[in-house]
Amino acid sequence: MTYAQWERMTEWPLAGAALGFLGIYGWTVLAQPERTSATLAEHAVQAIWVLFIIDYLARLTLAERRGRWFVYHLHELAIVVLPILRPLRLLRLLTVVSFLQRSVGGALRGRVVTYAITGTALLIAVAALAMLDAERAAPEATITTFPDALWWAVVTVTTVGYGDLSPVTPAGRLIAVGLMVAGIALLGVVTATLASWLVQKVAEQDEMNQAATRQQVAELSRQVQALRAELGAAGPSVAGVPARPHTDSWSAVNNS
Repeated sequence: MTYAQWERMTEWPLAGAALGFLGIYGWTVLAQPERTSATLAEHAVQAIWVLFIIDYLARLTLAERRGRWFVYHLHELAIVVLPILRPLRLLRLLTVVSFLQRSVGGALRGRVVTYAITGTALLIAVAALAMLDAERAAPEATITTFPDALWWAVVTVTTVGYGDLSPVTPAGRLIAVGLMVAGIALLGVVTATLASWLVQKVAEQDEMNQAATRQQVAELSRQVQALRAELGAAGPSVAGVPARPHTDSWSAVNNS
């Protein structure tokens, strides 16, 4: 089996597993279930997490240049190994929106916008859940409800940073750093996409103007050619003025 075949085979199953992980994780954070339910949820999360580990090891084994792949996927290793970063693994849910490419077409800009919007929404939701989970039990915490956590996530990812809510635990601050970096990247994507769109529109307008100019020049060339043809057919008589007989200067002197 090749690397590409493995990715095609596991893309949707792992997306479903990530979706289930999101549901279980969100339920445990928001509902705070009792011991039995919490234990079952923890077992389900661990089972899903084993699938993610198997996927990582399989892709590492099937990669043609394992050293290069390992270096370029260190973030996935950190997400698999460090329990505190587990919620970030939910970004695999981006594979769920791959079918949206059919509606946005083959344009790179359409795919970038689709993934940026969907990824941002997932990132905000996951960061809010993770922050609430990390901060809720802290003595001096200001983020103690999900609406507060959601508000904090939106403010942070947009790089506004009002400062009314802020994490106090090491885990919460680490999540905040990740969300800040994601917010900067998001602004870069949006700015680059907008700039690309503006450049395209200016180029299209310029092309339309050039096409109109070329058409006008071609029309003027045809008119000049037609006028030359008419002048050539009319001979020396132009605009109704009869042509004078040709006499050389010697004949004119003799006649005088």
